[in-house]
Amino acid sequence: MDFTYSEEQQMLADSLRRFIDTEYTFEKRRRSARGGNSFDRAIWSSLAEMGVLGLGISSAYGGFGEGAASQLVVQRELGRGLVLEPVTPSAVMAAAVLSAHASAAQKDQWLPAIASGERIVTLAYLEPTTRYRPESARASAERQGEGYVLNGSKCLVWHGEVADAFLVTARVGGSKDVALFLVPRDAAGLACRGYPTMDGLRAADLVLENVVLGAEAMVGQAADGLAALEHGLDHGIAALCAEASGAMEKLIDITADYLGARQQFGKPLATFQSLQHRIAEMLLQKELALSMAYVAAQALDETDPAQRRRMLAAAKVTVAKAGRFVGQQAVQLHGGMGMTDELTVGDYFKRLTMIDPLLGDSDYHLQRFGEAMAA
Repeated sequence: MDFTYSEEQQMLADSLRRFIDTEYTFEKRRRSARGGNSFDRAIWSSLAEMGVLGLGISSAYGGFGEGAASQLVVQRELGRGLVLEPVTPSAVMAAAVLSAHASAAQKDQWLPAIASGERIVTLAYLEPTTRYRPESARASAERQGEGYVLNGSKCLVWHGEVADAFLVTARVGGSKDVALFLVPRDAAGLACRGYPTMDGLRAADLVLENVVLGAEAMVGQAADGLAALEHGLDHGIAALCAEASGAMEKLIDITADYLGARQQFGKPLATFQSLQHRIAEMLLQKELALSMAYVAAQALDETDPAQRRRMLAAAKVTVAKAGRFVGQQAVQLHGGMGMTDELTVGDYFKRLTMIDPLLGDSDYHLQRFGEAMAA
């Protein structure tokens, strides 16, 4: 896989960076996050017009059919701007699941709408007692005639408040299968409660009480539910790694500018050798994270499941560790100001800190890496 930017990728990166610098200013982002929204419909429409939301969706459904290399370009720029909108859960993860596993009717109904920004779909697979392991799902799907009745709860649904539909995991009654269902937001018996997360985004808890669905709501076959979900999670991990590398890159720029402007003993802080060494260490960690983001993107084309799992797990752990280091160093290098809520450094630190628990923390992925090695 070639990660050298093509002319089209460079144009996309440049236009997206200009858009973030001019239309998605940090003041606007902060107002959105602190106002309890973390979502701007106008920004969402602009991202759709730029092709961000349909990047990985086939041209047959109104997208562009680009691969992981182009997605890395976009996610890196989104990370630099700490974009709040649900690009990763909807345009990356849900789109990947539907593209690979949905029926023709489901694709016709949802993929063009995701690409155009008209609809948002997100994954609902975490439960209070299952940690990161979807195979332990307790939500149930009991057969009723030709359809199913869903009962159970889901937590930490990424951008669940603004979603038009949810990809919900549930254990099919009378079998060991954990199936994936496409549940519309307006389904009778579905309740959604949203709340803010530490990094300025929003999540939601779902309660499903006798939610009646037709057989056509199942994504793929019942036995394929976990495989379909993992396909989406893999794409999400690769997107998170690219996003984190972009956020680290921008945070280092912010910190270097601060050290160049701040004076101590009549000289800029940037002239002190010990601080130069710390910036150099941050740069090394950022480059390591970017390299592992390339590894994660390459993993999406890997046909060997064990090798794919190893690559993604290694990337997730390495990027999370690098992000934590860069964030902590940036806060410390800003001194007492770094601990305040006035500077942008705190927002980047919070987001980089949350990269670890999202889609499986380091402990979980280290275990997956070991299991894949054993396999």
